[in-house]
Amino acid sequence: MAELLLELLSEEIPARMQARAAEDLKRLICDNLGVERLTFTKAESYVTPRRLTLVVDGLPLRQADVAEERRGPRVDAPAQAIEGFLRSAGLTLAQCEKRATDKGTFWFAVIAKKGAKTADMLPDLLGSVVTGFPWPKSMRWDGPTRWIRPVRGIVCLLDGKEIQFLFGGMKAGSATRGHRFLAPKPFTVRNFADYKKKLLKARVMLDPAERRAVIERDAAKLAAAKGLSLVPDVGLTNEVVGLVEWPVVLIGRIDEAFMDLPPEVLATVMRHHQKYFALKDKSGKLAPYFVAVANIETKDRGAAIVAGNERVLRARLADARFFLDQDRKKKLADRVPALKDRVFHAKLGNDFVRIQRLRLLAPMIAGFVPGTDKAAVDRAAELCKADLTTGMVGEFPELQGAVGRYYALADGENRAVADAIAEHYRPLGPGDFCPKAPVSVAVALADKLDTLVGFFAIGERPTGSKDPFALRRAALGVIRLTVENGLRIPLAEVFRHADALHAASARGPGARLDVNEMLAFFADRLKVALKEKGVRHDLIDAVLAVKKADGSLEDDLVRLLARVDALRAFLATGDGANLLVAYRRAANILKIEEKKDGRAYDAPADPALLTSPEEKALAAALDDARAKIAAALAAEKFQDAMRALSALRAPVDTFFDKVTVNCDDANLRVNRLRLLSRIRVALGGVADFSRIDG
Repeated sequence: MAELLLELLSEEIPARMQARAAEDLKRLICDNLGVERLTFTKAESYVTPRRLTLVVDGLPLRQADVAEERRGPRVDAPAQAIEGFLRSAGLTLAQCEKRATDKGTFWFAVIAKKGAKTADMLPDLLGSVVTGFPWPKSMRWDGPTRWIRPVRGIVCLLDGKEIQFLFGGMKAGSATRGHRFLAPKPFTVRNFADYKKKLLKARVMLDPAERRAVIERDAAKLAAAKGLSLVPDVGLTNEVVGLVEWPVVLIGRIDEAFMDLPPEVLATVMRHHQKYFALKDKSGKLAPYFVAVANIETKDRGAAIVAGNERVLRARLADARFFLDQDRKKKLADRVPALKDRVFHAKLGNDFVRIQRLRLLAPMIAGFVPGTDKAAVDRAAELCKADLTTGMVGEFPELQGAVGRYYALADGENRAVADAIAEHYRPLGPGDFCPKAPVSVAVALADKLDTLVGFFAIGERPTGSKDPFALRRAALGVIRLTVENGLRIPLAEVFRHADALHAASARGPGARLDVNEMLAFFADRLKVALKEKGVRHDLIDAVLAVKKADGSLEDDLVRLLARVDALRAFLATGDGANLLVAYRRAANILKIEEKKDGRAYDAPADPALLTSPEEKALAAALDDARAKIAAALAAEKFQDAMRALSALRAPVDTFFDKVTVNCDDANLRVNRLRLLSRIRVALGGVADFSRIDG
């Protein structure tokens, strides 16, 4: 067994693309090895800013031999047919065998194929993967060759021997380079162990996990030395790990003159523009220090690097102060008319038109958010986008909302209004803060629902992996705001109201929203959100399949989740599991018999034809359960509905044990099938049990 080592050395790979690229390299090459019958014991991929590496252990040096069996014509077939078969198989008749089958006796050819050498197959296999590599974006620098950045070297070794192929003008071999500045001279490697050892000596940590551990350890140590702690930032850590091959962690100081800037401003300038980690003191207050990660060692132990970073940060913070001072010369409310110059979307109007919609939609939503001051909601909706016209947001877009809050407070606006300006974009993702204040919740919901309804109505829906307007994130935000605040919002009603507002504004009455399509989209997003919490998607499907009394889809997320939770708890009991089995038995019998007879058995059972005690007991239990289930569902007492279902287990089990459904008496058979149909109907009032797995 042999080891395959592949390294593609290039100019810097964007940090955000590295993890996916390593996964794709491993997946594509391993899949192709499988297609070529080349088994292996283990495969690992690694990535640094400048290299993609794959090591595959346990590869055979040759494909396994295979034998292909091919059936030819009958033995008594015309000679011409037999000769044609022999030519296609490349064999003589003496090399074939006769074999009797249930369709006659045929000639069979067994064609042995000797496995090719692995070394002979790899150039084409690896070349095809690299040539068609699925970068999100790529560049052309050598004729038709495309890669994320220009390739500067390729290592390809099998069992210590070079496998040569060409890509991007580079010929694969055994030589690579270390750190761009600390160890630029090329060196050769023999295998992965030798490669990793020499890279480390050449100041390259190949494994991202090792770089992460060094950054986290050294940053925590430097912070602790000053009695501080690191502000957790997983996203920034991931990015910095992808920016350095040899992490050198340094600590710098923030000029005290800028510590009076809003903490969000300080953190944003450090994080988004300089890739610095913020530090906090024991009280949780932002400290006048930052942690930077360099990609180089220096003789002065980073003193010049720290001084340079402090100087750059000082300049960036001075810019922020300038914009802050300039922006404060004009009140936030006076900036609202300038939103007319900002296009939200060509078909959906400008931002000024948009806030007029929000001022009508947010108060309507506020009616479903207990304790909401509708006047504050209206004011927050009016001002929530005004900071988009400020110099601060123009320079630091990440601060939209946050600086609007500071400007609103400085203008004397209500604190609830100011907080809503800051929070109406949230939550921005699964781990982000979800607003709880009523005014913030109402405006955040209005903002997201206006966006969703508008884009769906004009046909701009997410497709596959493409979601340019972040509509999936907006839907997840609506779900979190609704569920985490326990809001009883009839989404369909809100969708229609929002659609009417769009039709009355920039979009015009032409395009209209398909409410059921929107509800289906939310159902899919709900499955994604709940899957992360361990809730089975089939239970959501089963509950969603049950329509409301008016025939519409369920649009109350809180009620929907309460039903899912009750169903999940019920199925975890013995009664629930056994009733599910009984339901499937009844449903399967009905499906078979209805198909065979070409009719449905959904009519009521005739009480006069209920001859056995078991039939009568089941009919009575179904009557009782159906009434109790209907009452419980109407009162939203879903646990009571499940208890009513539990009462069906014994009579259903007894019925199947004692009663023959497909009996000889045609009338009794029909009546018993109708009784089974009532089981399906009774359970179907709670959930569509046919959609439940297991």
